[in-house]
Amino acid sequence: MAASRANPARRDPPWIAGGLIGIALLYLAVVLLLPLFTVFFEALRRGVEPFLEGIAEPDAIAAMQLTLLVAAIAVPLNAVFGIAAAWAVTKFEFWGKSALITLIDLPFSISPVISGLVYVLLYGAHGWFGPALDALGIKVIFTVTGIVLATTLVTLPFVARELTPLMQSQGSDEEAAAATLGAGPWRTFFLVTLPNIKWALMYGVLLCTARAMGEFGAVAVVSGHIRGKTATMPLHVEILYNEYSFVAAFAVASLLALFALVTLAVKTFLEAQFADELAAQRTR
Repeated sequence: MAASRANPARRDPPWIAGGLIGIALLYLAVVLLLPLFTVFFEALRRGVEPFLEGIAEPDAIAAMQLTLLVAAIAVPLNAVFGIAAAWAVTKFEFWGKSALITLIDLPFSISPVISGLVYVLLYGAHGWFGPALDALGIKVIFTVTGIVLATTLVTLPFVARELTPLMQSQGSDEEAAAATLGAGPWRTFFLVTLPNIKWALMYGVLLCTARAMGEFGAVAVVSGHIRGKTATMPLHVEILYNEYSFVAAFAVASLLALFALVTLAVKTFLEAQFADELAAQRTR
């Protein structure tokens, strides 16, 4: 009793909490909110008509189409890979499992510029496989193929890293029960595994899509910055900015920023759904 009286529960003064919250809000305002506001302000500074002209020009439309095309190819590839990798890591024991987990995380630690440079060294005109592919009429660098490869590499971990912790927490009991009842591997996957991971899968796909559409470094190395052909939206913004077409540059940039805000809203919704579903599974 005496010990408990001598050590009462500590409560920090209100000014500490207020100061920390103020520092966090100030930091976010300077680093995040002010730049975001500047993008929309500069895009609309001269009115709506120049803004619409900036996003309606043929090169801007080509950049949007290319960005969506690359995301439409890279994201499904990484979704399939992420499901397969997470399933292998969480459901089976095999030699090299730790190495596979490390390799999945490797793109997080490599600069995107280095990721793009690797493909230049492999498939460029003087690369390891470039001359042989060129003899067959196949070009990778400075084409959509190279952009897709670079984007796929950079966004590779997102789906797998979202699925792995969830599938580890779920275990294999439900899959084992389905197999006992006579369900085959594919039936088990579509009726048991996939419903259990749907929110985490959607969350990973969302993050993968956001990164794919906003990727600059790796794409800049392999694309060649060919305006209207291999320039994605981030590259098109850089081209316009270097040409002092500031309104058009910020107009296209505002579309990327708007997509980021939509992504944030959807991300918040999915996090809530994911948390509720995971809590429900833990109480079964």
